[in-house]
Amino acid sequence: MLRISHYLRTLAGHSPAPRTSPAGSTRPPVVIWNLLRRCNLTCKHCYATSADSAFRDELDTEAALQVIDDLAEAGVKVLILSGGEPLLRGDLFLLSAHARDKGMFVALSSNGTLIDEGNIAQVRAARFDYVGISIDGLEATHDAFRQLNGSFARSLKAMRLCREHGIRVGMRTTLTQDNHAQLPQLLALMRDCDVHKFYLSHLNYSGRGKRSRKLDALQQMSREAMNLLFDQAWDDIQHGRDSDFVSGNNDADAILLLQWTARRLPEHYAQLEQMLRAWGGNASGCAIANIDNTGEVHPDTYWWQHSVGNVRRTPFRTLWLEQPAPLLLRLREHPRAVTGRCAACRWLSICNGNTRTRAWAAGDLWGQDPGCHLSDEEIGLPPPPCIPCVTH
Repeated sequence: MLRISHYLRTLAGHSPAPRTSPAGSTRPPVVIWNLLRRCNLTCKHCYATSADSAFRDELDTEAALQVIDDLAEAGVKVLILSGGEPLLRGDLFLLSAHARDKGMFVALSSNGTLIDEGNIAQVRAARFDYVGISIDGLEATHDAFRQLNGSFARSLKAMRLCREHGIRVGMRTTLTQDNHAQLPQLLALMRDCDVHKFYLSHLNYSGRGKRSRKLDALQQMSREAMNLLFDQAWDDIQHGRDSDFVSGNNDADAILLLQWTARRLPEHYAQLEQMLRAWGGNASGCAIANIDNTGEVHPDTYWWQHSVGNVRRTPFRTLWLEQPAPLLLRLREHPRAVTGRCAACRWLSICNGNTRTRAWAAGDLWGQDPGCHLSDEEIGLPPPPCIPCVTH
């Protein structure tokens, strides 16, 4: 995840540089936990391939409480509760309270359609540090993508209810060709709803998202979207607005931020480059971990095709810190041993080979990331040889 606003605030002298750990170091990760797979929506980009039905072999309350104890023992400080739709789980608030009692920052990742007047007081009482709600375009686009008419209106209402009750809420958008042109209106909607955080996710080829690759925003569209976020984040900083812009699932965004800084704030270019190299790019399997609904542990939420163990049988600390699987060890290399354009890229130490699941979907886990939006010239590859034209 690229913390756009934080880096720009540092350049503006308004905040210290983001804290980082040495590249490749092992530390307790941010854990994204899919508490259940059931969801009331069937979104086209769902990595969990959720549906509105019960799934077998999911962790019960007792097992889930034990997992939280294990995470605390492993030193985990940030826990994101996700799904499916986590509000469909009856013990959600019990689990979140237990995690808070263990001193964790607890966030809720929801589609928002189940937050209403009937439970907003309970959501507030849970004292989530952050509630993220997905909005994937304006009404017609969002409803088509989420495959439920009225879902946009319900999610929008949830955001407004959260703000009215003093809950810090963020808008999450997955960028596609269908919603790219609507991004300015979505940013205006963010302001209108008094939402402080905007998270732009690039499409990752996993679950139903793998079948939706044709919807992936084209490279130029991705670049335009990122520059729009950079402009908005900087404008907010200059005008003292409390906003937080981040992007995820394409660590090459950091290079676009460097290019933006070279154009707009050239005197800060070297400072930003130093901070981004300390950040180190993609952290799947290192600073990010995922636990799915059955207790399988993955390098991140898009790696459901590969498990590194199960918390029912082995404590998380053992799986992640003490006896990590070979895949985790390879992902923790910095820079990673990747091939193709990524291997030759002069920015490899910043993005760290980007999102490996897109490369896996293209047929080579350690090959070049097909989602990279940088040109050969930008990454330092020599121009193709000229073929002389021979005339007779």
